[in-house]
Amino acid sequence: MKKIYFFGLIVFVLLLGACSGNNENSNTEEAANSSEESGVELGEKDLTIPYVAWARETVVSHLLGEVLEDIGYNVDVKQVETGPMWASVADGSADFTASAWLPDSQKEYWDEYKDDVIEVNQTLDEAPLALTVPTYMEDVNSIEDLEDNEALGDELDWQITGIDPGAGIMALSEDALEEYKLEQWDLQNSSEAAMLTELEDAVDNEEPIVVTLWKPHWAFGPMDLKMLEDPKGVYGGDGGHISIVANDELEEKSPAAYQFINQYTESYDMIEEIMPKVFAEDEDPKDVAREFIENNPELIDEWTEGISVDNE
Repeated sequence: MKKIYFFGLIVFVLLLGACSGNNENSNTEEAANSSEESGVELGEKDLTIPYVAWARETVVSHLLGEVLEDIGYNVDVKQVETGPMWASVADGSADFTASAWLPDSQKEYWDEYKDDVIEVNQTLDEAPLALTVPTYMEDVNSIEDLEDNEALGDELDWQITGIDPGAGIMALSEDALEEYKLEQWDLQNSSEAAMLTELEDAVDNEEPIVVTLWKPHWAFGPMDLKMLEDPKGVYGGDGGHISIVANDELEEKSPAAYQFINQYTESYDMIEEIMPKVFAEDEDPKDVAREFIENNPELIDEWTEGISVDNE
């Protein structure tokens, strides 16, 4: 009987250990699964992304909006003017913009709203701005070549074709007229779309034109253009950089959205790939964004790493 009791005790101890081990393994697996499934929470799901209707800003804003929709947010991608864009992000009626050209181009807006916004992510480190002409205008290579250029001035009615008056490049171009003593020249307010129409018409007919333009921009692909030299540095050399600027409460309000825009990366090759599809081929920017997402899953995974995805 003693032997039977002793043998039974051993079996009981072994079974108890096995059960304990199984429980520990189960708990470990559950913890691992919980860790894998956990991530930065969405927080408030309604987001607004204002953007200015420039080429890069249009495609990038819709791309960010589509990725955020996939994460689980409800996103309103809204086209506005530069001033209202900054004002809405600052007062919280919008959440962030990817259309911030800093430090010079939109300096006045940064100075006005910097206490209520945060520069989250510098997405492109060079974004040059300049007066630009077709390359067949061989005698015009610098802004200085516009001074007292009677033949060119008369042919263009002394007009430089600009974009919307609230844009930073317009303010810098006004400064350029003063710095280079181009009193005879007048900067014409317009829009990017109208400026590009005039530029395309001029290039098609090999006629002279002077416009305000910047990089990255799709126009440098199909059209042979050159930025005029700026020896006085009015346009800031490399043009500064482009950043995502958010309302200063976004990280607390919608943590996953904040993490995403902080992890977002951008390259000139990427932008130059998708811009022409919208502006040269007239595709819907949402469709172009969706195609990019489907073709670049590994990149999207990098942008959304550590973020909980809500598929409800």
